[in-house]
Amino acid sequence: MNAYDPARYGKLVGDDYDRLYPGDPDETRASVDALARLARERPQESLLELGIGTGRIALGLHRLGVRVAGIDGSEAMIAQLRAKPHGDEIDVTIGDYRSTRIDETFATVALLYNGIFDPRGAEAQIDIFRNAARHLDIGGRFVVESFVLNDRQRGGDWWIDPRYVASSHVELQFARYDVASNKVERTLVHLRPTGLQFLAVTDTYASPGELDLIGRIAGFKLLARSAGWRDEPYTATSARHVSVYELFERPQARPDC
Repeated sequence: MNAYDPARYGKLVGDDYDRLYPGDPDETRASVDALARLARERPQESLLELGIGTGRIALGLHRLGVRVAGIDGSEAMIAQLRAKPHGDEIDVTIGDYRSTRIDETFATVALLYNGIFDPRGAEAQIDIFRNAARHLDIGGRFVVESFVLNDRQRGGDWWIDPRYVASSHVELQFARYDVASNKVERTLVHLRPTGLQFLAVTDTYASPGELDLIGRIAGFKLLARSAGWRDEPYTATSARHVSVYELFERPQARPDC
């Protein structure tokens, strides 16, 4: 079995990430504003982003005066961050955000854009929550953003989702969920005038309720949950969630640590 490489995703798309995922400026602004408000509720007024990538969120927070740091496994992605205005002013540690530690605490830790669905399984997800806890004082917050599978998607058949549609760029997602392994297999197809690009991704799915249980193991309790960054109500039909967890106790050390 090949060892997990936290830099793999960045090697595949790092040079082209911002073009593949241009994002919605209004959505980005809403997420930055929401995270800034959370960070400013604590004395540190700071945020650690796990999987900081090319800085879509971090640079916006930096412009608002929030102290930002990041952990990311991809030097290619961080090179894109550094090339942007003020990108060299953000402290980034290269490493696996499952275990890499920065020797300071923050008001908030964030793991966005489905990053909690680590392909290494539930144990890795528990470790991620534990690592977030290491970077927080009691009362600090951990923010998780991810998609939610609906009943049809959990049925095991392939589904196709147009994730992004613009005049010269379309992204189609082909995906299926395996209930036995709790894995979501996804192939992302980008169609542009210059040609096609394919990217295969495997996620370990966890429902919002399962993430709540994982959080409890790591000393977190759910503080708030919405269907987006504008506090949209989370319902049974929501396609994603933004969950804010509060650290209420230090997690016990794992026996093998």
